Amino acid sequence: MKNKLLVLPLTLILFSLSNKSFSQNEDNSSQEIKNLISKKRKFNKTYGFGYKIQIYNGREERARKYSEQFKLEFPNTESNLVYKAPEWKVQVGNYKTKLEADKDLILFKEKFSGIIVIPMGK
Repeated sequence: MKNKLLVLPLTLILFSLSNKSFSQNEDNSSQEIKNLISKKRKFNKTYGFGYKIQIYNGREERARKYSEQFKLEFPNTESNLVYKAPEWKVQVGNYKTKLEADKDLILFKEKFSGIIVIPMGK
């Protein structure tokens, strides 16, 4: 009888503690969530938003050649010639997600080899 009286309060205490520890924050105002949002915003400011496909990285003459060839093959896709010393880059498209960029990457690989998807910078 004494053991039963002791078990009941212990069970209630354990139940109430476990209920608190597994409950979720309903309004998402926890510090952890705020920290994650802050980190994501900082990342976006540093690395920009979206993706591009880089079809060439090297000398200026070849970069211009690749840029013109791309414009002829895919006239509806934006292309940019970018200079970052000491190399020239041909970057094409403007994609919000990597999945969108990967879809066009498959299409562009038929005409250009060695191309990659890159995150857009500032």
